[in-house]
Amino acid sequence: MFHSFTIKSKSDLKNAISEYGFLPFFSNSVEGFSIEENIAPECWYNSLDDVWQAWEWKGPVIRETGCAYGKFFEKKACYISAEWFCDFANYRRDGYDFDARYDDGLADYRDKVLYELIAHNAPVLSKKLKQIGNYKKGGNKGFDTVITRLQGQCYVLINDFVYPKNKFGEPYGWGLAEYTTPEQRMGERFTNNVYACSPGESYEKLLAHFSKLFPNLSLSAIKKFLK
Repeated sequence: MFHSFTIKSKSDLKNAISEYGFLPFFSNSVEGFSIEENIAPECWYNSLDDVWQAWEWKGPVIRETGCAYGKFFEKKACYISAEWFCDFANYRRDGYDFDARYDDGLADYRDKVLYELIAHNAPVLSKKLKQIGNYKKGGNKGFDTVITRLQGQCYVLINDFVYPKNKFGEPYGWGLAEYTTPEQRMGERFTNNVYACSPGESYEKLLAHFSKLFPNLSLSAIKKFLK
C-alpha cells in the first residue's frame, strides 16, 4: 500500500521507486502520489544555496537503478522500475513494436520520423535531436507533442540528463534530456520480456498492482490514470 513518506536523500528516492514500482515526479490526479508531495522542502529547492536536488538526482537515479524515466502519466514525468517497465510498455504499446504500429496505420508519419531519428542516433541530446531533425522556426513542427506521445507509448525514454560545462569544465545550468529507446537502453532484459504475455495480461497485472497501492481509489480512477 502506498503511504506518505519523506524523501530526504537520493537513496530515499531510489528505495521508493523500488518499493512502489512507479513514482511520478509531479503532483497528479492521484493525490499524494508524487515526489513533489513527499519530498523534504530543502531537497525540492534550497533557496539559500540555489540547489534543486530532486532535479540533480534524475540522471544518477536513472543510471544507478536502471529504471525507466519519461512522461508516462498525464504527460508528466515518472520513474518506473525495471521490474515493472516491461509490463507497462507491453500494455501501452498494445503489443506492437513501432514499425508494426506504423505499418498498421496506428502511428503518424511525424512520429515515425522522430522515432527513427532517436533510434538511429541514440543516445542523443534534445538539442542535437532538434538540430538534425530541423525542428526550428520555419522547419519541422510538433517536436514536444510527438516526443511526449512517443514516451507515453513507451517507444522512447530519457536516458540521462547532461549538463553543459563552462570553460573550466564545470557543469552549470539545467541538465539537457538525452533520449533513447528502451530496446537500446535496457537491451535483452527488455527485448526478451516486453512481449512475453498479451497486452491484456500486462494490463491486469498493472490493475492489480495499483489496486494494492491505492485500495481506496476506485477501479475507474485507476483505469483512467493508467490510460
